[in-house]
Amino acid sequence: MLASDFQGQKIYLAPAEGKRTNKDGTPRDPRKLGRVHFPVFTKDGSQLVGFMITPPEIAGMVKRPDRFAAFDRIHIYEGALAVTDARDSFDQPAAKRLGIDLDACVIWTGMDVVSASGEPLGYCADACFSPKTRAVEYFAVTRGATASALLGDVHVPARMVAGYRSGCMVVDDAATALEVTGGVAAKAGEATAVVGEKVKQGAQVLDEKGSVAVTKGARAVGRQLGRTRGMFGAFKDEFKKAAGAPGGKQVKKKR
Repeated sequence: MLASDFQGQKIYLAPAEGKRTNKDGTPRDPRKLGRVHFPVFTKDGSQLVGFMITPPEIAGMVKRPDRFAAFDRIHIYEGALAVTDARDSFDQPAAKRLGIDLDACVIWTGMDVVSASGEPLGYCADACFSPKTRAVEYFAVTRGATASALLGDVHVPARMVAGYRSGCMVVDDAATALEVTGGVAAKAGEATAVVGEKVKQGAQVLDEKGSVAVTKGARAVGRQLGRTRGMFGAFKDEFKKAAGAPGGKQVKKKR
């Protein structure tokens, strides 16, 4: 399963166990919680531990900060994606229950990726993980939206993640030898004939010229949670600001 399958989805607050039935025997309706924002991973990249959830704006105008929801409390309730209504489903209580340090957890998606020796490989666009164990299989590393569509992504196994350094995901040098997977050309079985150097150059130009706002916005969100404005800073504002979209607020970085 891909982390991107969840992002942007509406999510609700499901009644706690034992409180899911009305007096007349009908299922109790869930309450709207917001939308799924960014996936949160352990600092070594081995597990997806949950998602940041963006609550609805107050009166449609006042933004509220994202909150962390543990993945093991996310499920389907009455046909909708929902989080169990319990204190330890969210934020620090959830972290304590899971035995993790949220300050050290990382939003890997959107983060620039470099090899241990410093070679830039692109940025982390997605992650594939097991919904049962939450173990990450691989991170999808791409040069950009157009390159990804044409050539595919590089699937870097989670075991190759060496850590976080200077705002980047650091991976084993062996990742530089990994080949791209997927993409239009590969799916057509014509990767060798179609994807030549000119196509690669064209994809790079398109990404630099046509997808610059999206790319900048995506790269801006990858970070350690403990390095944000507070633990649960306004990621939405940061994303808009980095992407050049209206409504973004200037956020002073901590030193």
